[in-house]
Parts: sequence; structure tokens; C-alpha cells
Amino acid sequence: MEALELARWQFGVTTIYHFLFVPLTIGLSFIVAVLQTVWYRTGRHEYLQATQFFGKLFLINFAMGVVTGIVQEFQFGMNWSEYSRFVGDVFGAPLAMEALLAFFLESTFIGLWIFGWHRLPRGVHLACIWMVAIGTNLSAYFILAANAWMRRPVGFEVNPENGRAELTDIWAVLGNDQAWSTYLHTVSAAFITAGLFVVCVSAYKLWRNQKHNDTGVRGEAPPARDFALFRGTLKVGLVFTLMAGVIVVFSGDHQAKLAAQYEPMKLAAAEALWETEEGAAFSAFAVGDTEARYNPIDITVPNILSFLATGEFDGEVHGMNNLQEAYEEEYGEGDYIPNVFVTYWSFRLMMGLGLAGVGIAAIGLWLTRGRDRTPSVDGPLTRWFYPLAMFALPAALAANIFGWVLTEMGRQPWTVHGYLLTAASVSPGVSLGTVAMSLSLFTLIYGVLAVVEVGLLVKYVKAGPSHLVPDLEEDGDESQIPHFSY
Repeated sequence: MEALELARWQFGVTTIYHFLFVPLTIGLSFIVAVLQTVWYRTGRHEYLQATQFFGKLFLINFAMGVVTGIVQEFQFGMNWSEYSRFVGDVFGAPLAMEALLAFFLESTFIGLWIFGWHRLPRGVHLACIWMVAIGTNLSAYFILAANAWMRRPVGFEVNPENGRAELTDIWAVLGNDQAWSTYLHTVSAAFITAGLFVVCVSAYKLWRNQKHNDTGVRGEAPPARDFALFRGTLKVGLVFTLMAGVIVVFSGDHQAKLAAQYEPMKLAAAEALWETEEGAAFSAFAVGDTEARYNPIDITVPNILSFLATGEFDGEVHGMNNLQEAYEEEYGEGDYIPNVFVTYWSFRLMMGLGLAGVGIAAIGLWLTRGRDRTPSVDGPLTRWFYPLAMFALPAALAANIFGWVLTEMGRQPWTVHGYLLTAASVSPGVSLGTVAMSLSLFTLIYGVLAVVEVGLLVKYVKAGPSHLVPDLEEDGDESQIPHFSY
């Protein structure tokens, strides 16, 4: 094993771990803002409780995302100095915008939101959480624009004297069609994840309420308002999930067409397509032989891949064998085919798990339509839907991870497509032992952080919203209620 392999493992492990928190942060910021807006407009106490409750969970996740995200930036200089040397001039602009504009925006206003209860006018305080949501999504765009540049480099020139990419047009980088398409797909997937997080938590509380008559802590009776509160947040989560699911489908279709145009090898690997075809079929299940470069078993749906890639049922889709020959002629000898097994199955798991979550949301909206009464213990909601909804969140998180694996592994062997190979990106002075030590240390620390994160979320979910904002007595005064910011 070489330092390159371990450096890739380390970046992959830390990136995947960090990406567990990113979608929740992006989506929950908007959901909390919507819940607070409803409270601001209606004055209904349960929406204040829901805002505080899911706001608390959002803050726990936000803090963990910041901590794990910092590690990513240090790795560029530690393990990937040759990559940093090549892309530094281009990456500097969008990443500086992300830090100076988006991150400062969200971090400033999140502080005002946390400590502004009862101190700021309600309208100003509401604006703070919306600024947090906007800042979070701006941050995502700048980072995804930098990542999209690696897959479709634009707005730069390579200096022949020092071999570095030098920025010539920042607007080309920010307006890259790969950037906005990736952003739309990633953020809509984040909304699915956040929506299913709200669905999962709400379903758990409702299930405990109906099945065990407690909050999740045995013997602790649920407050009287809990059913109405979580029934409302369940529907909010279901609506967010279903709406985001529609956007995911259309943005995913656009991503496939961009892949056919700019990353044909990734598309071919994701479909285990070895030979160029007109009217190419979509592979539903395949067992491939990567040595012989063909599929002994391949169950397909005719013409669908061509339609996804080109918009025409008889469109031409390039296969890996033909692309390998073309790349060898253009870039020299080498293996330009990514890991087909990982790319193929990550694509299917991303789609399958993501659509399963959206399907659960559709079923949930149907089952909860027009219901104002408490469901019976033996009814479909309590008997099977609530438990099913609790498993939707892990499925959504896994779908996000598989999507990221597809994006990054499908680009291999390039870090910057057509310009810089991954093997040429690693720091020349980093030893195998150094990377092994840091990988072991990160794994240990991240394991501890995972226990802390899950422990805190479980603790506050079981405690419920009433520990943050107690139920009001009739004619109660909300200004006297303590908030989690104190």
C-alpha cells in the first residue's frame, strides 16, 4: 500500500462523515425558518415549540458540521499539496467568497437568532433565521461551484512556466452549468434528508405517544399538546420531502445529460456500458467482468439510457472501451476507467434509496389526509407507517453518501478532469506512516463525535419540546417562557 491510497481513504472517510451533517444543516435551516414564520403569522403556541425543538436539533447538527468541515480544508495542504498548487489560484476565489460572505453571514445571524429570543423584535428575530438559511445555501453553492470546476474546468488558463491553473473569469466558474445543476440536485436531496429527519422524529414521538403513551422515556406521560404538535410537523416534513423529490428527479435528469456531455466515462461506468451504442439500454442489474470488459449478465430496459443521456431514444452513448482508446490517444497511456463496481452500484443505491424516501412521503401524505382525530393503536399509521418512517432517514442519508461517492469516484483517475491526475495530486513528502497515523486518529475522534452527536439528538428528541418551551396555561404569557438560548 502506498501513501496515495491511504490519503484517498482518509479524504473519503472524512468527506463522507462530514457529508452526513451537511444535508441536514442545509435543509433544517429552511424548515426551522418556515416553522418560525408560521408561528410569527399565526401566533399558535405549538409552532413556537416546534421551532425551538427542531432549532435545538439543527444547532447540534450545525456545530458538528462546522467541526468536521474544518478538517477538509487542512487536508488540501497536508496530503494534497500538488493538487493545491495546481488549483489554488482558481479555488481561492469561490472558497474565499464562501468563508467571507456565506459562512460569516450564517455564523453572525445564527448567534443573533440563538441569543435574540425576547431581546429582538419578533420580525427581526425571524429575519435572522432566514439569513442563516440563505447563508447556508450560499455556502453550499460556492463549495459546489469549486467542486464542479474539477469536473468541467472553465474560466482559467494553465501557466506554461509554472504549470498552475490561473483564474481568468470568476463568473465562468460561478456560472458553470455543472455548478448550478449540481447545486440544484444536491440541495433538493438535502431537503429530502431534512424533511425525512422531521418525519422520522415526528413519527417516533407519535408512535411512542400512541403505542406506549410516553415520550420515549418509559413512564413519562406525553404532554397534552404533543400529538397536535407532531402531527403538524409530520405533515411539514412530508410536504418538504415530496416537493424536493420532484426537483431531484428533474435535476437528476439534467445531471445525466451533463455527464454525457462532459463526463462520458462516468456515465458509461455508472451503466456498465462497455461499447458505444445508439439506442443504449438502461441497465437494471448487471454482473460485469472488468478484466474481459463485458457483462456476462445484464438485465436492461431498451433505449432508456439514450433518452436519459441525450433526450432521444436512439441517441448515441459512448462506451468505456471506446472512451479508453480515445483518452489514451489524447492524454497518453493509462487506465482511465473508474471503479466500475463502485460507480455502478452507488448510482443505483442513490436512486433506489432516495426514491424510497420520497415514496414513503407520498404514502404518509395519503394516510394523514384530512385526519383530525387521534389514530387508533391498530390503525395503519401506528401499526406500520410510523415505524417505516423512522427508517426513511437512514435511507436518505445513505442516498446522499452514495451520490457523493458516485460524483467523486466516477471522476477518477482525475482530480481535475483532463488536466490533473489523482496520482499526481498527492503531497510528495507525505509518508505512508504519517497518513496511517492521521487516518487512525481521525477515525477515533470521529467515532467519539458520532457517539456524542447521536447521544445529544436522542436525549433532546426524547425530552421533547416541552423541556424548551413549556405548555402554556390558558391566557399564558409567552414572554415569560424560558428559551434554549439562556
